[in-house]
Amino acid sequence: MRANETLITPTPSAYSYPLLVKQLLLNSLSLYADQEVVYRAEQRYRFRDFHQRIGRLANALSSLGVCHGTTVAVMDWDSHRYLESYCGIPMMGATLFTVNVRLSQQQILYTLNDARAEVVLVHADFVPVLEQIRTELTSVRHVVVLADGEPMPDTRMLLAGEYEELLAEAQPGFEFRDFDENTRAAMFYTTGTTGDPKGVTYSHRNIVMHAMATAMSLCAPREGQRLHREDVYMPITPMFHVMAWGMPYIAVMLGLKTVLPGRYVAERLLALREKEQVTFSHCVPTVLQMLLQAARSAGKSLSGWKLIIGGSAFSPALCDAAMELGADVFSGYGMSETGPIVALAQLPPGYKPASREEEVRLRCSTGRPVAMADFRVVDASMKDVPRDGKSHGEIVLRAPFLTMSYANKPEASEQLWAGGYLHTQDIAVTGPDGFVQIVDRMKDVIKTGGEWVSSIELERLIAEVVGVQECAVVGVADEKWGERPVVLVVRRPDAGVTSQSVRDHLMTHAQANRISRYAVPEAERIAFVEEIPKTSVGKIDKKRIREWIA
Repeated sequence: MRANETLITPTPSAYSYPLLVKQLLLNSLSLYADQEVVYRAEQRYRFRDFHQRIGRLANALSSLGVCHGTTVAVMDWDSHRYLESYCGIPMMGATLFTVNVRLSQQQILYTLNDARAEVVLVHADFVPVLEQIRTELTSVRHVVVLADGEPMPDTRMLLAGEYEELLAEAQPGFEFRDFDENTRAAMFYTTGTTGDPKGVTYSHRNIVMHAMATAMSLCAPREGQRLHREDVYMPITPMFHVMAWGMPYIAVMLGLKTVLPGRYVAERLLALREKEQVTFSHCVPTVLQMLLQAARSAGKSLSGWKLIIGGSAFSPALCDAAMELGADVFSGYGMSETGPIVALAQLPPGYKPASREEEVRLRCSTGRPVAMADFRVVDASMKDVPRDGKSHGEIVLRAPFLTMSYANKPEASEQLWAGGYLHTQDIAVTGPDGFVQIVDRMKDVIKTGGEWVSSIELERLIAEVVGVQECAVVGVADEKWGERPVVLVVRRPDAGVTSQSVRDHLMTHAQANRISRYAVPEAERIAFVEEIPKTSVGKIDKKRIREWIA
């Protein structure tokens, strides 16, 4: 401590107020106790009941030996049970482990063992997966089935009981005590492109600070892309994926009516949105595409629905199509390791677009940093690049809600935080207005003919071609040019798009000097496919595409 530094010495009776998940629930109980939590429009209860159910869950888990430091895994669709687990498990001092149910059986086994999960809350749909790996689980002691109103599944596993029955037998009162705010609250595993999945960990402090910073940024605008207390919230990002982008914690903190849709089926989501008057959601582009197709088929408008789009690049063509149906769509940016939200593409106050194209561009951009995010775009020497919209650099971050380490992977953790900044490996430019635009991932940028070509920029331009539903661009080795771009395209039904029409469209941009001529692929390198490989969370899986091409 420096000689002239003065620290505050609290009086002995002062309460230090650790930043714990339980603090996020205070307003929802004291001011919004009558607000609803709805599951599939079939089950609904008030926030006061939600608090009681959290107490029952904690008592039920405690009877199974769950205590401070225990890891409890959850395998469920988006439900009220998941929301209860989001709060009740960390509030006990235990760790919530949201299992990615879309991983392969062996990857699920790896993550359960690596996380040292002792209790698993599993939906009946996923019991067969556990059944297959049960003899190889090294730490699981108890399995609780989430029967969802159906008969208990047949299984050879020794079950601790059914979720609702255990809660009914438990007392509603549980003393959620204080502890260190740096206690691990939640973890999940990345769907990494190399090696085993990595366990991303978050403390109570991380979760609370992310909720506060994101809510502050979302709630700040007077109108437009904002969140307010009258909004009705429905997540359409799986609750196992980065804790549904941290948004359920914000909904609980603000006391919003919260609608949990269960398994995603486009027609059901639209019906639920209409019935419950949902106004705020978030999803990946592939889910938005699914919703648009269902809405067009049913002749429905999406007016009054605000949606954050993230997880992968948001194409202007998809944005424009959503706006045509009345949706107020805008990008959110982040990674599994960043909380995740670190930037939002909210339109500036009083913004008057010069054109529809300009507005779409801003809505599809990476956006501007949320509150408390030290968001930099730097060169190889860690110097900030000019904010001229042209100079490329890597996005590096500091914020009070970033993961501090991977579970059981010290070397990967140090690599992530090299030099004291979290390295995203996303290459971006920043404009004079502070809006950031990612141009590519370090591993996905294509070097051809001595020039760097952005696969993301090519995907955006190809998506403009009439008849293109979806596309992906990767670089493949070429003896003459080093690398060449290869394009996969999914056509819309009955569309007449051809390899030559895609190439001709790109050539017009090359002739206008918007992209390099080296970026235009040969017609034989443009392939039409039924579907493009995706990761378990709906992102385009470029690793699998490269392997398929090879």
